[in-house]
Amino acid sequence: MKQFVITPAAGKRLIGKALAAHPAIEATLASGTVVIIAGTTNGYVAEEVLAQIDQAEGFSRRRFFRGITLPPARPTTDTGRLPDESKFPGDVVIVNGVWQKGNTIFDVVDDLKEGDVILKGANALDLLRGQAAISIGHPKAGTIGAALQAVAGRRVRLILPVGLEKRVPGDLGDLAARLNAPGAHGPRLLPVPGQVFTEIDAVSLLTGAGAELVAGGGVCGAEGSFWLAVSGKTEQVEAAEKLLKSVSSEPAFEL
Repeated sequence: MKQFVITPAAGKRLIGKALAAHPAIEATLASGTVVIIAGTTNGYVAEEVLAQIDQAEGFSRRRFFRGITLPPARPTTDTGRLPDESKFPGDVVIVNGVWQKGNTIFDVVDDLKEGDVILKGANALDLLRGQAAISIGHPKAGTIGAALQAVAGRRVRLILPVGLEKRVPGDLGDLAARLNAPGAHGPRLLPVPGQVFTEIDAVSLLTGAGAELVAGGGVCGAEGSFWLAVSGKTEQVEAAEKLLKSVSSEPAFEL
């Protein structure tokens, strides 16, 4: 067993690399539709997926989100949005292996079918139960409201890339009931069905090694970091060490 510290940015890159190799995504890229809904973690996913199909040119993570959490001193609207959204590029929609630049989930949701894949980031993670929830600022539940039409209505696969720094204690259903109650203030919370995919899953998919969360915290740029203990066969642990070293210098996210 070996232990590794992972920053939030390194974790996002790790998740991106793993999802680009996810069997369901690889199969759908060849024949079907993959929708990567804008979000900071999904920006890394989009980079890795687009690179895999040799279409990364023209993509930038810098405005690939709709809502964002910033330090209290930096201005956003009350829904977490930046005042100027004119540079929003749209989601990444890939149909039969071709990136449909400028399209969003709203443009294609009615055409999605069983076998297609939607990737949507999350804001709260119940690691014990393998569940995730999304903060809601839009009065019609935003992109997840649109996505769930296809997920529940037509069995479209929903994958939820979410970093371990977003873990919360407690039952997400109970939290949502309180946050969504009349008279409460701030974003609402929506627990959603789907495949939760964290850094732990990324290590397993890419190396075959097992990983578990054993500690967290840090300073001087390591805020939000966590320690993973990785175990398995010698070659699996060595592969995990090589993988985690390859993402360890990932710079912090910048606007």
